[in-house]
Amino acid sequence: MKANHWTKHTGVVVSIPREDIDTDQILPKQFMKLINKKGFGTHLFHDWRYLDLEGKVLNPEFILNQERFMNASVLIAGKNFGCGSSREHAPWALADFGFRVIIAPSFADIFAINAAKNGIALVRLQEGEIHSLLEWVSNQGIAQIQIDLETFEVKAGEHNFPFQLDSASVNRIRNGWDDIDITLKHANEILEFETTQRKERSFLEVCW
Repeated sequence: MKANHWTKHTGVVVSIPREDIDTDQILPKQFMKLINKKGFGTHLFHDWRYLDLEGKVLNPEFILNQERFMNASVLIAGKNFGCGSSREHAPWALADFGFRVIIAPSFADIFAINAAKNGIALVRLQEGEIHSLLEWVSNQGIAQIQIDLETFEVKAGEHNFPFQLDSASVNRIRNGWDDIDITLKHANEILEFETTQRKERSFLEVCW
């Protein structure tokens, strides 16, 4: 599954206001055996979404199991989201479920890198801004907000919350690039380098 690319995203917002949500909570380790990126969304937040180990009995108390939030694509969470292990499977699960934006005060560094590779924008807002945003959301029933990677604003009704996002992440999300895509952009330079090396270091031919 190639990362979705987008510049402006409007989607239903859901809040899981917990701090230090780690990658094992996002995707428990027993579900890391799938061989591609598809299907991980079923196991997103498994221990919170299900009442059984097999994932057949939904927990009616968990917010993502409420009908109005089943198609949510914007997640608001507490600080240090994505901490724990460096597994890229966590953003795979979030993206496969349908999330395109996560809003929080802070994120784990490696998770931030992996999220951008999978079309997920991590929007850092101050806790006071998030409180204001959540207050607005709570008054809407089903709330939709827009995240704009051109103006770098979260737009919620009449409210605008500016944010910053590094250019590398923006380029990945807007173009749908992963590491392979970025490497292939330099295919000609790589081929030229390899050709030069073969000529100048022919004694290494056995290695080629």
